[in-house]
This record gives sequence, structure tokens and C-alpha cells, in this order.
Amino acid sequence: MRKIFIIGIGAGNPDYMTVQAIGALNKVDVFFIPDKGAEKAALRQLRTEICARFIKDRAYRFVEVQVPRRGEDFSDYKANVLEWHAAIEANYTRLLREDVGENECAGFLVWGDPALYDSTLRIVERIHAQAEMAFDYEVIPGISAIQALAARHRVPLNRIGESVHITTGRKLTEGASNDGGSVVVLLDGEQAFTKLAGDLQIYWGAYLGTDEEVLVAGRLSEVASDIAAIRAERRARNGWIMDSYLIRKPET
Repeated sequence: MRKIFIIGIGAGNPDYMTVQAIGALNKVDVFFIPDKGAEKAALRQLRTEICARFIKDRAYRFVEVQVPRRGEDFSDYKANVLEWHAAIEANYTRLLREDVGENECAGFLVWGDPALYDSTLRIVERIHAQAEMAFDYEVIPGISAIQALAARHRVPLNRIGESVHITTGRKLTEGASNDGGSVVVLLDGEQAFTKLAGDLQIYWGAYLGTDEEVLVAGRLSEVASDIAAIRAERRARNGWIMDSYLIRKPET
């Protein structure tokens, strides 16, 4: 029976690889590597470097996965994403059928953690539910950008007796909050932090764990423009950016 490993590879530093993840790497015959264009070639390179570093005395191969472009009509955001996932699902199903032998293991190397703002697990679950082909799958957790962000800034995510809310830039703009606790924001292409009012502290980081890593912390009113400028410059230089941040009221 085919086996799939969905492996969290951490937030950018190969040293974030867990012992469990390394063990799973060494069971995989074929790795599916997403092709997201030349501007994200660095993400592909990191995956191949991780395999070269940690896989010992085992033959393996790479198969590129063409990632469909998302539609540009976001009037119904959820429907847009589901349509995009359906196209990816069709690609995965074909590749599992054509490129993975009956008794082979396939591996998806997921940036950060597979259970946090990544759809690989959700899509594999859908393929499994279709029962078109028999396979088992296993999820290997990884160090997420959230954990890396807190570690690099040397701050705990929560304060005593308070909650932590994880959301996206889009939801933050819509007013999502956690009633005064700490808010971790991912996927903020619109830079929602520039629209926030009030006395807030921000801990921001981009390209966490990589040679390109950049960190900024301070009062939001004082550093928001700096973050926006750095973000624009790095995105223009690299063609892509992955960033996240923690915001909350300053300690009193």
C-alpha cells in the first residue's frame, strides 16, 4: 500500500528539523516539490538541501508539482480557496497514481507545521476520502513561524492569565480580536498592522530562520512605517516574502 508522509520542515532553518521529521525523510521514495515560479526558487532549494543533508544511504527522487494560480475574484473568499484546492487535489491525485508505486512512500515537505495555515493535509484528507486508491498517511509536526518568531524575539506568546489569538491580516482588518490578549498575525499581504490604532507593541519577523531573516520590535506607532518600508524593499529584492508578527498592549 502507498504511504504518504506530510512532514513539517520548520520555518526556514534546517536546524529546526526534528528527529521525527528526519526519520520520516529516510522512509520516503519520492518527494513532491511545489513549483511556485522562479521568485520562490529559494523555497524549493531549501527542501532539496534538507533532503541532501539528512537522508542517508537511501535513493530518492523529486517530482515537481505545478501549483495552479488562484482565481482573482475574491468576492467569495472561501469559494475561491476551495476552487483552488480542487485544482491542486486533481494534480496530487494524478501524481500519486502515476509517480508512486504500490509499495512506495511519498513525501510532502511542508514549510513550518502542516496543521497551521497550510492546506496539504486538508487536500490529502480529501483524496483519501475519495477512496480512488488505497494509501495511508502520517503527519509529522514541525516548528512553525509562530514558534520561531517568539524564540527569535525572546518573548513568550502569552501573558499570565491571557489568551493568544492566531489570525490573518484579512481577519485583523475585519476586526477580529481576542479581547485584549496577544494576537499572532500570519498571511498579511495588506499590511493590516498599519491600520491599527491604540498603544500596541509589535514583534515582527520575515524570512525567519534563513540568511535573509529580519526582525523589528517596538511600539507600533513608532515602527510601523519602518516595517512597511523593509517589507516592500525585501519583497522587491526577493520576489516574495513570508512574515508574521505578534501584537499586544505594552506591559503596564
